[in-house]
Amino acid sequence: MKMSKRILILVIAVVAVFSFGVSAQAEVYKIGLSLAITGPTSDAGAPYAKGVEDYFRYVNDNKLLGNDTIEPMIRDDQYKTDITKRNFEEFLDEGMEFYLNYSTGSTLALKRDFDEEKIPVVPASMDAGNLIDSTYIFLPTTSYSDQTLGVAEYVVRNHKGGVPKVAMFIHPSAFGRAPVEDVKKAVEAGLKMEIVEVVEHGTDLDNTAMLQRLMSKGVQYVLCQTVQSPVATLVKDAERLGLIASRFGEEKKLTFLGAHYTGGNDLILLAGSAAEGFYWATSFNLTSEPGEGTTFVLDLAKKYGRDDQTANSHNYTAGTTVAQIATEVIKRAKAKKKEITRDNLYAEITAMNGANALNAKTTVGPITYSKTDRKGVDLLQIYSVQKGVFKAVGKPFEPGAAFKTKK
Repeated sequence: MKMSKRILILVIAVVAVFSFGVSAQAEVYKIGLSLAITGPTSDAGAPYAKGVEDYFRYVNDNKLLGNDTIEPMIRDDQYKTDITKRNFEEFLDEGMEFYLNYSTGSTLALKRDFDEEKIPVVPASMDAGNLIDSTYIFLPTTSYSDQTLGVAEYVVRNHKGGVPKVAMFIHPSAFGRAPVEDVKKAVEAGLKMEIVEVVEHGTDLDNTAMLQRLMSKGVQYVLCQTVQSPVATLVKDAERLGLIASRFGEEKKLTFLGAHYTGGNDLILLAGSAAEGFYWATSFNLTSEPGEGTTFVLDLAKKYGRDDQTANSHNYTAGTTVAQIATEVIKRAKAKKKEITRDNLYAEITAMNGANALNAKTTVGPITYSKTDRKGVDLLQIYSVQKGVFKAVGKPFEPGAAFKTKK
């Protein structure tokens, strides 16, 4: 009888130890990212992917989630929506609970899929149209409309003499066209600026005729909403023709300005001296300005063996930021003893506001979300190239204070 009791106690102990081991087993959280590592816009996509990968490696190596880890599933889609959709569906089959998308076209195309799957999505695309008729898309920062309006407002505030004449130089896609109507609405609402022409650039390697046409129409400012490569070609042509303003708003010259994907250190590498005096709007801190975020980004890139060009790309910084957002919502759900599910992660990201805002340090303002406000950073910083380096001009501000374009 005594022997039977001992065996029973031993069995209970073994079961208890086994049960504890199962409950304490480390979890692996799968996060998907489909983007253009090759193909169009890969100059942005490649460093962006490295930023995402490195931040998740940092999370795992430093046990920011305890013994639990993040498994990033990163795949190249070559900027093709059909490949993006296939990647997304395969990520779902593999148990993905949070998704990081990339392009404007694919984000718009998969909007219904995101809602049907009820999965939180943070894309690289900052198109305000992503938020229309959707519930689960969260922009990392200000939208392209905000950024383009921000540089337009900068022009109006700093132009001397009369109403400034501007042209818009945009990407021939939804990504490029998105802000045009919003800026036009601001002009109709009272922003004192004349939009003389909207140019959708092609693959031409010579912008001479277009630049001369703009000059003949009295244009002094060119607002760009595209990626770095065509902007680099544009400003190099302007430099060759002697048309770049030596100071902001110089008469009979052109001052170039642009939204997030037009600038950064990548533009300087591509355009060289022609980038001098380019004005640029983004919500990210740059490594050319000292600060806590700069130190963190450069240390992260060094830790994981990235070259200087990658480390100093604002796209690398953007990648680390979206990875930080994903990590933070998991961390907050875990702290509340919640199971890591799409519903619980959605609840956490929509509660990221007020005292619960995320201070990422890589951005010029806090990242905040709610069910009715799904744009992360509300503030914008103007930078300009000064002696070959992007430097901050003034303080961060909220664009569209008088001409709101929020959707």
